[in-house]
Amino acid sequence: MCLSIPSQIVEVHEDEGSVTVNTMGVKRKVSSHLMTDPLVLGDYVLIHIGFVMNKIDKADALESLALYQEIVEKLEQEENRA
Repeated sequence: MCLSIPSQIVEVHEDEGSVTVNTMGVKRKVSSHLMTDPLVLGDYVLIHIGFVMNKIDKADALESLALYQEIVEKLEQEENRA
């Protein structure tokens, strides 16, 4: 099973058919060739193997990111106890 972390578009490269996304502080360029809907700065998307698969609602994205951050913090706390 794959989990996709919501990523926010921080740059659009229309001439290349790609976008740069920020995924929890990590930026990377991914392909937007599979998308038929236009992508704009600030959109939240889900990525799979280097391709934007779909846009998601900002509220849903932020809720998911908050849950992922909570998981990261709990794992770090457990790691520090060991």
